[in-house]
Order: sequence, then C-alpha cells, then structure tokens
Amino acid sequence: MPNVPSPFRPRKKSAPPSSSASFSVPAERAIEHCRVFVDGEALPGEYTPHSALQTIEEYGRGFVWVGLHEPLESQMTKVASEFRIHELIVEDVVQAHQRPKLERYDDQLFVVARSVNYRDHDEVTDKRQIISTGEVQMIIGDTFIITVRHSAKLPNLAYVVQDEQDLVEQGPVAMAWKILDMMVDRYSEICRLIAIEVDELEEEVFTPNSLPNIDRIYMFKREILEMKHAIDPLSPALRAMNSDHKDLISKTIRSYLRDVNDHELVVKDQVAGFDERLTSLIDASVAKVTMQQNSDMRTISAVVGMWAAPTLVAGIYGMNFDVMPELHFAWGYFGALGLMVLVVAAMWWWFRRNHWL
Repeated sequence: MPNVPSPFRPRKKSAPPSSSASFSVPAERAIEHCRVFVDGEALPGEYTPHSALQTIEEYGRGFVWVGLHEPLESQMTKVASEFRIHELIVEDVVQAHQRPKLERYDDQLFVVARSVNYRDHDEVTDKRQIISTGEVQMIIGDTFIITVRHSAKLPNLAYVVQDEQDLVEQGPVAMAWKILDMMVDRYSEICRLIAIEVDELEEEVFTPNSLPNIDRIYMFKREILEMKHAIDPLSPALRAMNSDHKDLISKTIRSYLRDVNDHELVVKDQVAGFDERLTSLIDASVAKVTMQQNSDMRTISAVVGMWAAPTLVAGIYGMNFDVMPELHFAWGYFGALGLMVLVVAAMWWWFRRNHWL
C-alpha cells in the first residue's frame, strides 16, 4: 500500500501494513457524510473531503462539514492531511475518552462534549445502562467543521438547520453551536425524566409503613454521578467560547453560545440537586430501616419477657424439694396458673402502653 503523505510524526512506532488490518481500512468507511454549505444552504449530494474542499474553493466561500464515526488512526490521519489538522487533535480524536473541553491550535478549535442517553430502568437488564454517555468531538476551522462521534448519536444537520440559513452563513462555528444546543436540550429532557423517578423514590421512602428499596436509590445515585461527570466540565468550555477566541467566533454566535451556557448551568444545578436529594433519601432510608429494626427488637423483647414470667413461676414450683410453701395447697395449681395469667396480662398492658407491641 503506498504511503499517504502526512505532516505528522507518529508518536508510537507502528507495525508494518501487512501485520495490521487497520491500515487496510479506507478512510471513507469512517466518513458518515461529507456536505458542502454555501450561503447558508447545503449543496445537494455527498462529497469526498478532497472534492468538498475543491468545491468551496471554486465558489470562493462556504464550508465543509464532515461527519466521522469512531475513526481508526490511519483513517483519521488521512482526513487530517486533507484539512491540515494539528497532530495533537488527531491523537485526542483517536484515543477518545476525553473530558468536555475547548482547546485552540493556531486557527483551529477543538471542542469535546459528552452526550447523555437515558433509558427507563424497566427497559434494561443491566442497571448500569440506565444512563449511558458518549463523546462528540468537533474540529472547527475557517472552512470546515469535522464532527467525530464515539458511542453517540448526531442527526444530519443538513436537514436540521434548513430554517436557520442566517446562522449557518456565520460559518462552521454555527454548526458547532447547533450541535451543542441540541446536546444541552437533550440534557434538559433527561433531567425531566429523572425528576419523575426521584419524586417516586421520595414518595416510596416517606410513605408510612413502607420499606424503601435502598438498592434502587443507590443505582440512581450512581447513574446521576455519571451524568454529573459528563456535563459539569462543559460549562467552562462554553464560557471560554463566549469570552475568548473572538477572532474565530462572531459576536452573533457568541450570543447564542451564551444562551446554551445558561441552559447548561440550569441542568448542572438540577443534576446537583438530584444528587443531594438522593443522598438525603439514602440517609432517610437507613434511618427508617434502623427504626424498623429497633421496633422489631422491642416487640421480640416484649414477647420474650411475657413468656419469661410464667416460665419463672413454673420453674420455681417445678423444683424437686419436699418442703416448699404451698406445695400441698389444694388450689395451688390453679393459683399458679392464675398468677401466670395475671403477670402476663400486666406485662402486655405495660408494653402496649409504651408502644412496644
């Protein structure tokens, strides 16, 4: 296979092409779509990265949007060579598992955001799948935007932005805003669904004479923490896009990004509230279970105490001594039984009065 020209020096020594199947996979397999936007409208048809760049060069305006799905290193390197992407961006794209962030490399911006997906706990077999996260990476240049998704879903924005031509004319960063806006809107939808679940858990915990399901509370708390770790770091990145890099982001787009940041902060506060409420529910559940156990122990102690009184009387008069008071009393048997009943009744009344029974 001929060598692909690239301005990047690999960080690790690669195996020969014959020993690695990844080098035989063409870059086109990782490309989900390649569209050209001119004057805010998507041109019909799909392009290759090379033909897309040639098209906007012919028009003298516009930009290219390339969508990639989990590209291999060799595939990403080929795409990067077409758009002259910085090698550090290529490394982060291939490795994935990045925190939400914003980085600038010369005249290029690298934005990472985490997607969040929610499934009802009744629909999954593994409770760790209630909230799942993915990763969306965006490489933004003057004439292109490259989106890379890892375990995440993105719609075809060529159809989503049809009614927002004025914004799309702002360039690739407008597409980045639209993606971030849709992701934060999805955060809000998930928060509404989680709020219903947390309300149900609160009702279950604070319903009298009910035993709360602590395992389910722990499960939701773990999922909330995963969502919290996915969305919290996005706020500093959005603030940086609003305040910095004004030479790359127009004032109009910055105002829209500020709105996205406001919505993200609302979601962030909601998720933090869910975390605190679930922590309180865990504490309340543990206290409720402890109180129930104490009540059960009091009941058991009361029952054992009532049985101990007649046992004591029977044990005393069951001793094998010849000389004992009332041993030959004619009504002694019935008197002992009456004493037992009287003591048990008195103890039952006292325990009931003190709510032990």
